[in-house]
Amino acid sequence: MTGRRRAGRAVLALAVGAALLAGCGGRPTTHHKPGTSHQEATGANGTLLTARDSTGHRLREVPAAGAPAVRIEARPDSEGGWNVHLLVERFRFTPESTGGAALPGRGHARLLADGRETTRAYGPWAHVPAGARTLTARLYADDHTAWAVAGRPVETTVRLGASAGASSDPASPTPTATAAPGRTLALTISGDSVQPPPSRVEVTKGERITLQVTGDRADTVHVHGYDRELPLTAGRTATLTFTADRTGLFEVETHESGLVLTQLVVR
Repeated sequence: MTGRRRAGRAVLALAVGAALLAGCGGRPTTHHKPGTSHQEATGANGTLLTARDSTGHRLREVPAAGAPAVRIEARPDSEGGWNVHLLVERFRFTPESTGGAALPGRGHARLLADGRETTRAYGPWAHVPAGARTLTARLYADDHTAWAVAGRPVETTVRLGASAGASSDPASPTPTATAAPGRTLALTISGDSVQPPPSRVEVTKGERITLQVTGDRADTVHVHGYDRELPLTAGRTATLTFTADRTGLFEVETHESGLVLTQLVVR
Protein backbone atom coordinates (compact mmCIF):
# COMPACT_ATOMS: atom_id res chain seq x y z
CA MET A 1 0.00 0.00 0.00
CA THR A 2 2.84 2.37 0.86
CA GLY A 3 4.41 1.91 -2.56
CA ARG A 4 1.09 2.51 -4.31
CA ARG A 5 0.48 5.69 -2.32
CA ARG A 6 3.91 7.07 -3.19
CA ALA A 7 3.36 6.30 -6.87
CA GLY A 8 -0.03 8.03 -6.74
CA ARG A 9 1.46 11.13 -5.13
CA ALA A 10 4.21 11.22 -7.77
CA VAL A 11 1.64 11.11 -10.59
CA LEU A 12 -0.40 13.88 -8.91
CA ALA A 13 2.70 16.05 -8.54
CA LEU A 14 3.54 15.62 -12.22
CA ALA A 15 -0.01 16.54 -13.22
CA VAL A 16 0.05 19.71 -11.09
CA GLY A 17 3.46 20.70 -12.51
CA ALA A 18 2.23 20.24 -16.06
CA ALA A 19 -0.82 22.40 -15.35
CA LEU A 20 1.35 25.20 -13.95
CA LEU A 21 3.64 25.11 -16.96
CA ALA A 22 0.67 25.24 -19.32
CA GLY A 23 -0.57 28.47 -17.72
CA CYS A 24 -3.69 30.13 -19.13
CA GLY A 25 -4.25 28.42 -22.45
CA GLY A 26 -0.59 27.54 -22.89
CA ARG A 27 0.34 31.12 -23.81
CA PRO A 28 2.87 33.37 -22.07
CA THR A 29 0.83 34.79 -19.22
CA THR A 30 0.63 35.64 -15.55
CA HIS A 31 -1.50 33.81 -13.00
CA HIS A 32 -4.13 35.87 -11.28
CA LYS A 33 -6.84 35.53 -8.66
CA PRO A 34 -10.32 34.35 -9.66
CA GLY A 35 -12.48 37.32 -10.60
CA THR A 36 -9.48 39.37 -11.77
CA SER A 37 -9.36 39.98 -15.50
CA HIS A 38 -6.31 39.13 -17.56
CA GLN A 39 -5.88 42.82 -18.36
CA GLU A 40 -5.91 43.79 -14.70
CA ALA A 41 -3.46 41.03 -13.83
CA THR A 42 -0.87 42.39 -16.24
CA GLY A 43 -1.33 46.01 -15.16
CA ALA A 44 2.27 46.19 -13.90
CA ASN A 45 3.38 46.37 -17.53
CA GLY A 46 2.32 49.96 -18.06
CA THR A 47 -0.70 51.62 -16.45
CA LEU A 48 -4.09 50.17 -17.33
CA LEU A 49 -6.42 53.14 -17.88
CA THR A 50 -10.21 53.20 -17.68
CA ALA A 51 -10.31 55.02 -21.02
CA ARG A 52 -10.93 53.01 -24.17
CA ASP A 53 -10.00 53.49 -27.79
CA SER A 54 -12.43 53.78 -30.70
CA THR A 55 -12.74 49.98 -30.94
CA GLY A 56 -13.66 49.62 -27.27
CA HIS A 57 -10.30 48.34 -25.98
CA ARG A 58 -8.78 49.73 -22.79
CA LEU A 59 -5.63 51.82 -23.00
CA ARG A 60 -2.37 50.63 -21.44
CA GLU A 61 -0.18 53.67 -20.92
CA VAL A 62 3.62 53.55 -20.99
CA PRO A 63 6.21 56.33 -20.63
CA ALA A 64 7.06 58.21 -23.81
CA ALA A 65 10.69 57.21 -23.44
CA GLY A 66 10.95 53.73 -24.90
CA ALA A 67 7.33 53.57 -26.06
CA PRO A 68 6.60 51.68 -29.30
CA ALA A 69 5.97 53.61 -32.51
CA VAL A 70 4.57 52.76 -35.93
CA ARG A 71 4.38 54.29 -39.39
CA ILE A 72 2.76 53.15 -42.64
CA GLU A 73 3.92 52.64 -46.20
CA ALA A 74 1.13 51.71 -48.66
CA ARG A 75 1.13 50.92 -52.37
CA PRO A 76 -1.77 50.09 -54.71
CA ASP A 77 -2.09 46.37 -55.44
CA SER A 78 -2.43 45.31 -59.09
CA GLU A 79 -5.63 43.41 -58.23
CA GLY A 80 -7.17 46.17 -56.14
CA GLY A 81 -6.77 47.60 -52.69
CA TRP A 82 -3.55 48.46 -50.90
CA ASN A 83 -0.51 46.50 -49.82
CA VAL A 84 0.43 47.91 -46.42
CA HIS A 85 3.86 47.80 -44.79
CA LEU A 86 4.01 48.62 -41.06
CA LEU A 87 7.38 49.94 -39.90
CA VAL A 88 7.63 49.66 -36.12
CA GLU A 89 10.15 50.80 -33.55
CA ARG A 90 10.68 49.27 -30.11
CA PHE A 91 7.96 46.75 -30.97
CA ARG A 92 7.79 43.11 -32.06
CA PHE A 93 4.87 41.22 -33.58
CA THR A 94 4.09 38.15 -31.46
CA PRO A 95 1.23 36.19 -33.08
CA GLU A 96 2.20 33.08 -31.12
CA SER A 97 1.23 34.69 -27.81
CA THR A 98 -1.90 36.64 -28.76
CA GLY A 99 -4.35 36.47 -25.87
CA GLY A 100 -1.57 36.16 -23.30
CA ALA A 101 0.00 38.70 -21.00
CA ALA A 102 0.80 42.28 -21.96
CA LEU A 103 4.57 42.27 -22.35
CA PRO A 104 6.39 45.54 -23.14
CA GLY A 105 7.10 46.10 -26.82
CA ARG A 106 5.10 43.09 -28.03
CA GLY A 107 1.72 42.45 -29.59
CA HIS A 108 -0.12 43.09 -32.85
CA ALA A 109 -1.69 45.92 -34.85
CA ARG A 110 -5.20 46.74 -35.96
CA LEU A 111 -5.84 48.55 -39.23
CA LEU A 112 -8.74 50.98 -39.38
CA ALA A 113 -10.02 52.17 -42.77
CA ASP A 114 -11.82 55.51 -42.40
CA GLY A 115 -11.96 54.90 -38.65
CA ARG A 116 -13.46 51.39 -38.87
CA GLU A 117 -11.43 48.29 -38.07
CA THR A 118 -10.80 46.31 -41.24
CA THR A 119 -8.20 43.73 -40.20
CA ARG A 120 -5.60 42.72 -37.62
CA ALA A 121 -1.93 42.57 -38.54
CA TYR A 122 0.20 39.93 -36.83
CA GLY A 123 3.22 40.86 -38.90
CA PRO A 124 4.59 43.84 -40.81
CA TRP A 125 2.56 43.23 -44.00
CA ALA A 126 -1.20 43.35 -44.63
CA HIS A 127 -3.72 44.03 -47.39
CA VAL A 128 -6.55 46.56 -47.23
CA PRO A 129 -9.47 46.52 -49.71
CA ALA A 130 -10.06 49.46 -52.03
CA GLY A 131 -12.43 52.28 -51.14
CA ALA A 132 -10.87 53.74 -48.00
CA ARG A 133 -9.65 57.32 -47.91
CA THR A 134 -7.63 57.10 -44.69
CA LEU A 135 -5.81 54.24 -43.00
CA THR A 136 -4.82 54.06 -39.34
CA ALA A 137 -2.45 51.51 -37.78
CA ARG A 138 -2.77 51.13 -33.98
CA LEU A 139 -0.55 48.97 -31.76
CA TYR A 140 -1.97 46.55 -29.19
CA ALA A 141 -0.54 44.31 -26.49
CA ASP A 142 -1.08 40.54 -26.54
CA ASP A 143 -3.99 40.94 -24.09
CA HIS A 144 -5.72 43.27 -26.62
CA THR A 145 -5.19 46.46 -24.64
CA ALA A 146 -4.03 49.39 -26.77
CA TRP A 147 -0.56 50.74 -26.07
CA ALA A 148 -0.86 54.45 -25.24
CA VAL A 149 1.25 57.52 -24.49
CA ALA A 150 -0.17 60.57 -22.71
CA GLY A 151 -3.64 59.04 -22.73
CA ARG A 152 -3.74 58.50 -26.50
CA PRO A 153 -3.27 55.25 -28.46
CA VAL A 154 0.05 54.61 -30.20
CA GLU A 155 -1.01 54.92 -33.84
CA THR A 156 -0.38 56.62 -37.15
CA THR A 157 -2.73 57.67 -39.95
CA VAL A 158 -2.11 58.23 -43.66
CA ARG A 159 -4.38 59.41 -46.45
CA LEU A 160 -4.72 56.94 -49.30
CA GLY A 161 -4.55 58.38 -52.83
CA ALA A 162 -7.57 58.81 -55.07
CA SER A 163 -6.26 56.02 -57.31
CA ALA A 164 -6.91 53.23 -54.76
CA GLY A 165 -7.31 49.94 -56.58
CA ALA A 166 -5.98 51.25 -59.91
CA SER A 167 -3.38 48.83 -61.22
CA SER A 168 -1.79 51.44 -63.46
CA ASP A 169 -0.69 53.68 -60.58
CA PRO A 170 2.46 52.37 -58.86
CA ALA A 171 3.03 55.52 -56.85
CA SER A 172 3.02 55.40 -53.09
CA PRO A 173 0.30 57.47 -51.39
CA THR A 174 1.38 60.57 -49.59
CA PRO A 175 0.45 61.03 -45.92
CA THR A 176 -1.79 63.95 -45.14
CA ALA A 177 0.25 67.07 -44.46
CA THR A 178 -1.71 70.02 -43.10
CA ALA A 179 0.14 73.26 -43.52
CA ALA A 180 1.39 74.53 -40.20
CA PRO A 181 3.91 77.16 -39.17
CA GLY A 182 7.41 75.93 -38.54
CA ARG A 183 9.33 75.98 -35.29
CA THR A 184 12.98 75.85 -34.31
CA LEU A 185 14.42 73.71 -31.52
CA ALA A 186 17.83 74.93 -30.35
CA LEU A 187 19.77 72.27 -28.42
CA THR A 188 23.20 72.39 -26.82
CA ILE A 189 25.25 69.34 -25.83
CA SER A 190 27.89 69.66 -23.13
CA GLY A 191 29.43 66.43 -21.92
CA ASP A 192 26.55 64.17 -20.89
CA SER A 193 24.04 66.99 -20.45
CA VAL A 194 21.62 68.59 -22.88
CA GLN A 195 20.15 72.09 -22.67
CA PRO A 196 17.29 72.60 -22.50
CA PRO A 197 16.77 69.26 -20.68
CA PRO A 198 15.18 66.54 -22.84
CA SER A 199 11.39 66.74 -22.89
CA ARG A 200 8.43 65.75 -25.03
CA VAL A 201 7.57 68.34 -27.69
CA GLU A 202 4.03 68.39 -29.12
CA VAL A 203 4.11 68.84 -32.90
CA THR A 204 1.26 69.32 -35.37
CA LYS A 205 1.33 66.98 -38.37
CA GLY A 206 2.67 68.88 -41.38
CA GLU A 207 4.67 71.30 -39.25
CA ARG A 208 8.21 72.10 -40.37
CA ILE A 209 10.79 71.41 -37.68
CA THR A 210 14.25 72.93 -37.61
CA LEU A 211 16.84 71.41 -35.28
CA GLN A 212 19.80 73.63 -34.39
CA VAL A 213 22.29 71.50 -32.45
CA THR A 214 25.57 72.68 -30.97
CA GLY A 215 27.88 70.03 -29.50
CA ASP A 216 31.25 69.98 -27.76
CA ARG A 217 32.44 66.96 -29.77
CA ALA A 218 31.94 65.28 -33.13
CA ASP A 219 28.84 63.10 -33.31
CA THR A 220 25.74 62.40 -35.40
CA VAL A 221 22.16 63.34 -34.54
CA HIS A 222 19.51 60.83 -35.64
CA VAL A 223 15.76 61.53 -35.91
CA HIS A 224 14.12 58.12 -35.43
CA GLY A 225 11.20 57.25 -37.69
CA TYR A 226 12.20 59.88 -40.24
CA ASP A 227 15.66 58.41 -40.83
CA ARG A 228 17.23 61.87 -40.93
CA GLU A 229 20.77 62.42 -39.72
CA LEU A 230 22.78 65.51 -38.88
CA PRO A 231 26.59 65.39 -38.55
CA LEU A 232 28.00 67.43 -35.67
CA THR A 233 31.35 69.20 -35.53
CA ALA A 234 32.71 70.23 -32.14
CA GLY A 235 31.91 73.83 -31.30
CA ARG A 236 29.78 74.49 -34.38
CA THR A 237 26.00 74.71 -34.78
CA ALA A 238 24.48 72.24 -37.27
CA THR A 239 21.00 72.68 -38.71
CA LEU A 240 18.46 70.13 -39.98
CA THR A 241 14.98 71.01 -41.30
CA PHE A 242 12.25 68.49 -42.13
CA THR A 243 8.46 68.23 -42.29
CA ALA A 244 6.76 66.22 -39.54
CA ASP A 245 4.46 64.32 -41.89
CA ARG A 246 4.18 61.14 -39.81
CA THR A 247 2.24 60.80 -36.58
CA GLY A 248 3.66 59.05 -33.55
CA LEU A 249 6.45 59.37 -31.02
CA PHE A 250 9.95 60.00 -32.42
CA GLU A 251 13.18 60.30 -30.46
CA VAL A 252 16.05 62.57 -31.46
CA GLU A 253 19.33 61.22 -30.15
CA THR A 254 23.06 61.14 -30.79
CA HIS A 255 24.69 58.04 -32.24
CA GLU A 256 28.07 58.00 -30.51
CA SER A 257 27.17 59.29 -27.05
CA GLY A 258 23.64 57.83 -27.03
CA LEU A 259 22.06 60.97 -25.58
CA VAL A 260 18.34 61.58 -26.04
CA LEU A 261 18.05 65.25 -27.08
CA THR A 262 14.27 65.50 -27.31
CA GLN A 263 11.12 63.54 -28.19
CA LEU A 264 8.70 64.66 -30.86
CA VAL A 265 5.04 63.70 -30.44
CA VAL A 266 3.44 64.34 -33.83
CA ARG A 267 -0.38 64.40 -33.82
